[in-house]
Amino acid sequence: MMRMKPLILLAFGLVFLASCDDEMPKSEEITIENPTTYEFLRNNESTVSFSGQTARINMGTELIGAMMDFDKTTESLLEMYANQTALGADANPYADASLNESTKSVKSKVAASSDFFSTNSGESARIKSDIESWIVAQVEEVFPNKDVLAESGRAGQIADGSSVRYVSAKGLEYNQAVNKSLIGALMVDQIVNNYLSISVLDAGDNMANNDADIVAEGKSYTTMEHKWDEAYGYLFGLARDESNPLATLGEDSFLNKYLSRVNDDSDFENIASDIFEAFKLGRAAIVAKDYQVRDQQAEIIRDRLAQVIAVRAIYYLQSGKNAIASDDLGGAFHDLSEGFGFVYSLRFLRQANSNNPYFTREDVDGFVNMLTEGNGFWDIDAATLDSMSDIIADKFDFTVAQAAG
Repeated sequence: MMRMKPLILLAFGLVFLASCDDEMPKSEEITIENPTTYEFLRNNESTVSFSGQTARINMGTELIGAMMDFDKTTESLLEMYANQTALGADANPYADASLNESTKSVKSKVAASSDFFSTNSGESARIKSDIESWIVAQVEEVFPNKDVLAESGRAGQIADGSSVRYVSAKGLEYNQAVNKSLIGALMVDQIVNNYLSISVLDAGDNMANNDADIVAEGKSYTTMEHKWDEAYGYLFGLARDESNPLATLGEDSFLNKYLSRVNDDSDFENIASDIFEAFKLGRAAIVAKDYQVRDQQAEIIRDRLAQVIAVRAIYYLQSGKNAIASDDLGGAFHDLSEGFGFVYSLRFLRQANSNNPYFTREDVDGFVNMLTEGNGFWDIDAATLDSMSDIIADKFDFTVAQAAG
């Protein structure tokens, strides 16, 4: 079984001595009432809210589905990405009317975290543009060739068992590239580099207001409580039971789905409960005004979510390699397309107890170039896929074999 850093857990009602915190009187005691589910009340009213995150997950879901609708236009797909509601007939692109009425947007939150991109607008714009370019290429490159057999240097369709995949001239499924890249660029970046960041949790008067139980105007929650819940929402926003989401993991097409996949591997079987317990305890610590415990839980979440992305990147690179060896190009290209998106998502992983990323933009650019140079997937070899897998695994406490299992 994979080695994991120890998880800091507190039982319900555990009394915490705050003597280790220099900012608190050494005699002060803090009681953290950690509930069994993610349920928090004030005056008998729930204080948990993350509707914006649920909306963006649903927007992303519709966008990915629409990328396989060959009647869609570039304008309508880009509107689903940006939701600018200023494009005439394309201004209401979603099947869900509530999304058309929403002021939320997928694009606005891509590579938009406080810690990684608030002073790096150039890279943020480039990442937003990368995803936009894959959406455009789906319409302009793949759609016209939907009835053409793909070959090296030509977009078209390719068989994958009983399924048909639609790939670029380099073998890449653009819908998979967008789907899996959004897991990192939207969900992970917003969770670990934004809403769980001290710069966001403690911004302005957040700490003073939380200490005094001063709620946001017209709301039942403090701003700090809400920021933590928004992070939670990007992972569990479509859960049938938001307070007990582990019972039905895999309910979206993004981070929740792949947390479920990793958790199903016996080498990582406790990873979902680690993340949920850390979210729950961190939120309880905010209620108790224990910010040291809050921040410890944020670091656990960063560590475990980084593992999820890295494991799936390796998994798909290795699956693609094995499919190529079996002369199953359709299966290989599908796996490598998913791997491409998870490799792209490596850019957003943050080392625990650090402001540093696991992988720089230059690192990720290098990986992308290895996957796409020449004729891309048509030419890629096992040695390249093994080298990438080794580089990724070397950053973590698991092996390529464990991730590929």
